[in-house]
Amino acid sequence: MMAKTDWLLLVLMGVVFSSIERGEGRKTSELTYSAIKCRKHSASIKDFGGIGDGKTLNTKAFQKAVNQLSQYASDGGAQLVIPAGHWLTASFNLTSHFTLFLHKDALLLASQEINQWPLIDPLPSYGHGRDAPGGRYISLIFGTNLTDVIITGENGTIDGQGAVWWQQFHRKKLKYTRSYLIELMHSNKIQISNLTLVNSPSWNIHPVYSSNIIIQGLTILAPVTSPNTDGIDPDSCTNIRLEDNYIVSGDDCVAVKSGWDEYGIKYGMPTSHLIIRRLTCISPYSAAIALGSEMSGGIQDVRVQDIIAINTESGVRIKTAVGRGGFVKDVYVKGMKLHTIKWVFWMTGNYGSHADTHWDPKALPEIKGINYRDVVAENVSMAAQLEGLSGDPFTGICMSNVTIGLAKKAKKYPWTCTNIEGISSSVQPPPCQLLADQGPKKSRRMCDFPTESLPIDNIEMQRCSYRLNY
Repeated sequence: MMAKTDWLLLVLMGVVFSSIERGEGRKTSELTYSAIKCRKHSASIKDFGGIGDGKTLNTKAFQKAVNQLSQYASDGGAQLVIPAGHWLTASFNLTSHFTLFLHKDALLLASQEINQWPLIDPLPSYGHGRDAPGGRYISLIFGTNLTDVIITGENGTIDGQGAVWWQQFHRKKLKYTRSYLIELMHSNKIQISNLTLVNSPSWNIHPVYSSNIIIQGLTILAPVTSPNTDGIDPDSCTNIRLEDNYIVSGDDCVAVKSGWDEYGIKYGMPTSHLIIRRLTCISPYSAAIALGSEMSGGIQDVRVQDIIAINTESGVRIKTAVGRGGFVKDVYVKGMKLHTIKWVFWMTGNYGSHADTHWDPKALPEIKGINYRDVVAENVSMAAQLEGLSGDPFTGICMSNVTIGLAKKAKKYPWTCTNIEGISSSVQPPPCQLLADQGPKKSRRMCDFPTESLPIDNIEMQRCSYRLNY
């Protein structure tokens, strides 16, 4: 029997499912969910020849469904429902004014045959692939130049079956960069919500060169030793809202990016106006939230609130290097609860890892206006490792109302600070002298979190319903 709390969680996630018998053996499933846009037309993947037995390859069925439903883009849009079953497929593209909806017992399985994955060009802001020079394998769910796209459900599952990709990566046998689970490029008005994503070959969700994005209510799971299985990576995007997500990852739970070295500098598209709230993260070898290291187009106006991280390497970390150029500025963090952490605060200007040998040694990153307040951490190995660059210090760092409980085997010196400038108030254990103590009376007025709302917070969800006969 479903616990009362579980039922309330489903209601809060905006998904209610009921099945009722009608007539002679006919069953009608009624779906009710929240979305940025409801659809006038609906169909099931079964209508296009889909077979959910976990063995039949359904790539052509998905392609046929999306192609045929695209005709309704100017007539209220269309919704493709993935009913209960195991639906094996390789990559397929989405279309505009379109919803992909996964039933609670739907399992979308990515094909493990690498030769079934087409190659696409490297991102122009990266120059070449992340795993290897040259192109990259297309993502499982892909789209470019789209408007009004929704990927949602009642906690149905997308399984990237990434083990075969991880093995090839570790054996250095991949000639191209691994596939992601979901990538949307050059797109506007995106919603990804109420799903479970597991075992991605690499990054899970990668919106890039896109705007007006809501990603909420996701469970993202990968083995903590799996390579580069970032949870959500907004990349050269603006107006983004990430909220109520639970992520277990082999890399950063959220990684904010904007291009790599000279390619990102030339492309020049920052990630800005980003909200991250109510994130729960487990990532023993990486961060709850990382800014960079690919940040050459710039990152600005990031608002992080109410974060829980358990058995995670660091809370919010900033990664950059000589040659990156770009900037990370106007970052606001309020309300972090951390347990079993290596570093609470971690910033470095020596991350390395360049796109190629053509990076500019004169391209220095600008890191300033980084604000943390209301942080509680327990069982911590080291309070902070803050390493700016000689001749290019990280400035405007502010820490207020921070309590850090050190582990029994913590480092002898809990703070390491070089080439930084900032202030602090009510921080324990006492920080390094480069974070000048302003006294406890100023703690309430320091490191203020912005009070004005961003446009992405003003988007109102619609209540959508759909009745499926089968």
